[in-house]
Amino acid sequence: MAKTVSRRGALRAGAGVLAAGTLGAPMVHAQGSAGNLRIAFWDHWVPGGNDALKELGETWGRQNRVNVSLDFINTTGNQLQLTAAAQAQSRSGHDAISLTPWDPGAYADQLEPVDDVIQRLVAKYGPINEVAEFLAKRQGAWRGIPATSGTQNKPACVRWDLFQQHAGIDIRAMWPAKAERGPGADNWTWETFLKAAEACQKAGFAFGLPMGQFTDAVDWVGALFNSYGARMTNEKGEPTIRNNDKLRQAVDYAVRLSRFLPNDVWAWDDASNNRALISGRSALIFNPPSAWAVAKRDAPDVAEKCWYAPMPAGPEGRFNAYLPYTTGIWSFSRNKNAAKSFLEFISQRDSAEAITNKSSGYDIPPFATMTDFKIWETVGPPEGFQFNYPVKPHHQSKQSIAFSPAPPELAQQMYIQGMNTKLIARIAQGGESMDAALGWAEREINNMRRGL
Repeated sequence: MAKTVSRRGALRAGAGVLAAGTLGAPMVHAQGSAGNLRIAFWDHWVPGGNDALKELGETWGRQNRVNVSLDFINTTGNQLQLTAAAQAQSRSGHDAISLTPWDPGAYADQLEPVDDVIQRLVAKYGPINEVAEFLAKRQGAWRGIPATSGTQNKPACVRWDLFQQHAGIDIRAMWPAKAERGPGADNWTWETFLKAAEACQKAGFAFGLPMGQFTDAVDWVGALFNSYGARMTNEKGEPTIRNNDKLRQAVDYAVRLSRFLPNDVWAWDDASNNRALISGRSALIFNPPSAWAVAKRDAPDVAEKCWYAPMPAGPEGRFNAYLPYTTGIWSFSRNKNAAKSFLEFISQRDSAEAITNKSSGYDIPPFATMTDFKIWETVGPPEGFQFNYPVKPHHQSKQSIAFSPAPPELAQQMYIQGMNTKLIARIAQGGESMDAALGWAEREINNMRRGL
């Protein structure tokens, strides 16, 4: 996925987005219609990943006599983010739009509260994921509905054969395709992970872990930091860097781990780790199953040897990198009731399962009661390899997003800048001392706070 851009930066580019026509085709008016509904969804990476939403839109529109127009906008070049910014600025466009993680907070004052929809969904399916709630619930109200399409986990996608051969770890036995922990699961820690990284690197199959400023890098390092309790700010956005032993431990670990990664990971984008796995050069990446889906087509000998495991545990527990989407309804929408009704319809279990099936298991619903879809047990090859892709109770893991619990506008800036990976790079690549690098981080955060 492309990097998120700040609201201020996006607004400056909004006019260009509108001029380029990224808002999609005009509405179609039909005689006897109960209205028109236009929604901009994230354009799925997985081939066919948009098909379920198209089918659901046709079904719901026919049943409710509403002309439903769905546009799918890619995040490449920040097109989706720029479209949201342009619509917020002009107060016109779609009725609802997919929002990247931090955008519900950035646009909270322009998004329609959807507490009524959330209450009905929670009553039916149980609590919503805490990270999704943290991002979507702003100014005392839900500013969007946590989405299934586009929402992803980033656990370990492991080449089980290379792990077994070079690291001596049977990852399939440790994390089998059933709701139980296997032998050695309690020892699946970052220290065990470090030893495996060294062994696989020496064998020529280094882990494909990006360390740049793109989302895959920021997300997995964010989960690593959380597993050490290494927060860079508090809830008010005040830096918590000085005398922070937990942060020092997390950074020190990341620097040690980086020695066993490919030399160019500091410049990797979000496609680089996928290519490393698909090419057969890497024994492990942190990623949703989009890399496997391409490997299934282009490198089936690699795909059939993939297996999912939770992220390793740290001193403060196990955290799973999680990147949720939210669908927000603009306060200036002309058809708010229809938008609420349709978004509630696609959040139902049957709809969510249809969406996940079409994406070959990529998409993650926001409800823990929806982590048992059959697709994760049956999709393959090898069958069952995705069983541990969604977070399950026996993982004893929490969902995680980098830089929480900072206020959203500050957290977004830190996320865009890749503050966690830059901090590591200043030591591992730049040769700075720990104290110098941490001092830089504190100054940067304070500068960001003054600019908000």
